[in-house]
Amino acid sequence: MRSVKVRNLTIGEGIPAVCIPICGKNKEEILQETAAAIACDCDLIEWRADWFEDCLKEDCVLSVLKDIRSRLKDIPLLFTFRSFEEGGKREISSEEYVSLISAAINSGMIDLIDIELFKGKEIVTDLISKAHSHQVKVILSNHDFEKTPSREEIIARLCEMQKLNGDITKSAVMPQSDQDVFILLEAASVMKASYADRTYMASPMASKGTARRICCELYGSCITFGSGAQASAPGQINASDLKTILSLIHKSIG
Repeated sequence: MRSVKVRNLTIGEGIPAVCIPICGKNKEEILQETAAAIACDCDLIEWRADWFEDCLKEDCVLSVLKDIRSRLKDIPLLFTFRSFEEGGKREISSEEYVSLISAAINSGMIDLIDIELFKGKEIVTDLISKAHSHQVKVILSNHDFEKTPSREEIIARLCEMQKLNGDITKSAVMPQSDQDVFILLEAASVMKASYADRTYMASPMASKGTARRICCELYGSCITFGSGAQASAPGQINASDLKTILSLIHKSIG
């Protein structure tokens, strides 16, 4: 299975990487959360730009991005604008989305970019090509905040992401029952055994998915999200605690 190297981090080998999301509403909050995330000794940091009050002003976004990057030193940075349809904080047109994602890619300040699968094949393939031309790795994602799709549908979406050449594929779902968690686990296991040719993420949201977050190495997921100053999705646990738990699990199965 193909891993991904960003700076000094290899994603997809050994202990899953712990990512802390930055979700501040303004520059002051964002930089405070960045400092707190660095103190947690996380593996990478995600800036959830859709939380930022000036997220549709590209010059403001690039200014904040520069300040974040200057503080991270060699910690990899993932840029994400989560659309409202997939659980994000702001609505955005397709044109605005393409322009903002392109600006982040062109900035030279990010290591990874999140691109949503359901933005449309033409948009997705163009953005992936642009990211790769700037040596930015792509997390191709889909988030379902309403339900957990069938096992077959989860696998199909992850396989489609592979075909479109995302470097890391990601399916995040909302379990409504314990059975939904089992569906996700089964999909991840089948993906690992039969379909995955690159590293992937199969992530549950809400408290019902907490066990899946800490056992992610068993099912092949390469990144798990832990909370710093605040969580970006339901069910995230403290990043420092998460790193300790993941390390203990890794030793026990090693």
